[in-house]
Amino acid sequence: MHPDVDAGVKPGVTSEEHAEIKRLKAENKRLREDVEILRAATSFFVGEFDPRNR
Repeated sequence: MHPDVDAGVKPGVTSEEHAEIKRLKAENKRLREDVEILRAATSFFVGEFDPRNR
């Protein structure tokens, strides 16, 4: 980001913090997508095993 921020001379997000935020946002996105897939799979299997659907 900015050398003065990284050196602690100016306030702000350091390059390391920025990289971590970026990584965490990407991980968060992947986890949200995984949760949606698992929800869809759960709904599907609940329907498949419901005796009323036979």
